[in-house]
Amino acid sequence: MAFTRAEAFAPASMGNVGIGFDILGLAFQEPGDIVEVELCDQPGAVMHSIEGDGGILPLDANKNTASVAANAYLRQIGAKQGVSIRLCKQLPLGSGMGSSAASAVAAVVATNALFGSPLSRQELLSACMEGEALVSGYHADNVAPCLLGGITLICGTEAAQIYQLPIPGNLHLALVTANVSVPTSQARAVLPTTIPLKAMVAQTAGVACLIDALYRGDVKQMAAAMELDGVVEPARTHLIPMLKEIRTAAKAAGALSVVISGAGPTLCAVCDDAEVAKEVAQVMELVYKQAQLACVARCTQVDREGAQVLSLHE
Repeated sequence: MAFTRAEAFAPASMGNVGIGFDILGLAFQEPGDIVEVELCDQPGAVMHSIEGDGGILPLDANKNTASVAANAYLRQIGAKQGVSIRLCKQLPLGSGMGSSAASAVAAVVATNALFGSPLSRQELLSACMEGEALVSGYHADNVAPCLLGGITLICGTEAAQIYQLPIPGNLHLALVTANVSVPTSQARAVLPTTIPLKAMVAQTAGVACLIDALYRGDVKQMAAAMELDGVVEPARTHLIPMLKEIRTAAKAAGALSVVISGAGPTLCAVCDDAEVAKEVAQVMELVYKQAQLACVARCTQVDREGAQVLSLHE
């Protein structure tokens, strides 16, 4: 059966997961981006339209993560036909929730489905990273969880170097995104280029504690370990509005920890109960509203499946 259109959803994600800079990632159940691709006779991927970005993202196929990733996929399979891409952005830009990765992943997953799914999910990783590299560098801390789902340990850029970690059953997350943009390039520019040996030891110990907690299903220990970042968070704190105040209020409402999601400004509170997560989301939203800072708060859990094909049409 030959298809002419396909639509896919790719979820938001959190790079770093607090302590694990560039080596840990986590997929959120929502929100996410939706991409529809339509078969074209001419080779290559082109951007047909973009919704939900406020007119910010480029329609130039060489400058949009969705079309760059789709083009990488088309080259990978040696396709003679191309695709026209409609991108529906449901993720805010510069939010620390893997917006660029979601666009790239959704485009590749939809295109793969359109061509009859000749490649496995793992084989799509490199094309997705080509798109992500356009804005965030060639790495997979957002792409891997977005594409594959779950909580991922990223030890390199090959699919064989991506490991799925256990997900505690009672893990609930509350997110708040202030209406400010923190571009990844800016967030990376403030990081130290060298760190003392003592800091390196503490950081690696924190990552080890987090991995151990996941394998034991211990959400409280997981939450505590996520907050042990003594390198990246201190360098980025000034970019995140009211981090200290949000953390204090969230913990008073029952959150176990609060960390920056990726490069920020989204903040992620870790909870072990759904009702507590709802309360924490409301409290974090209130802190920003009282400061007259617009924001969006939500509750979610880990997306175990990753990007999904939504529809196929002949």
